[in-house]
Amino acid sequence: MLGEVELKRLRWRCTHRAQLELDLLLENFLDKRFAELNSEEQAAFAALAEMEDIELWPLVVGKRECRDPARARILAMMRDARVGGAGGPAP
Repeated sequence: MLGEVELKRLRWRCTHRAQLELDLLLENFLDKRFAELNSEEQAAFAALAEMEDIELWPLVVGKRECRDPARARILAMMRDARVGGAGGPAP
């Protein structure tokens, strides 16, 4: 589990992106799903949040395959949230 400082850093990284859709998606996922994740999944989400938008967006929308199984699970959860309306507006 992340400590308070790491969680604040992660929140900042999720909400200060160049692409508004990613801001909304990552922040919403952090607020609604992050606490439910195990430590491996939390680390995978944090790693995704550290990626540049130009690398992350194709993974989020499924235009590029993610080879890391833990990150792929998180991306699938994020895609489900987008389709279900919980992740902000779909493009």
